[in-house]
Amino acid sequence: METQLDFEKMDGLLPAVVQDGQDGEVLMVGFMNREAMQQTMEKGYVTFFSRTRGELWMKGESSGNRLRVLSAYTDCDRDTLLLRVEVEGPGVVCHRGTRSCFTEAVPVRQTGIEASLTREAQ
Repeated sequence: METQLDFEKMDGLLPAVVQDGQDGEVLMVGFMNREAMQQTMEKGYVTFFSRTRGELWMKGESSGNRLRVLSAYTDCDRDTLLLRVEVEGPGVVCHRGTRSCFTEAVPVRQTGIEASLTREAQ
């Protein structure tokens, strides 16, 4: 599979979106180089490439919250992965102690139909 993926767009890395295989919740996003992708597929557990440390790391290796790969998909450009996983351990994926890394809301300006419907509801 790795030979079909486009690692060149981001200097040898692919974004990998991690989604709970049971309920579809997006848990986190990490990056993989070819070696991380190969280890993930061979071992069956998500391994990322740390851009800050410059090394591979298996998610949950020290915490016990490992991510067992159920399935893997690529997007139409073959430059991003979607990994559907089962979370092992207590189920805390984020280093901040939450299940998902996506917990902080960002204000979005409402436009178009959505904005008019919101104003009408007020």
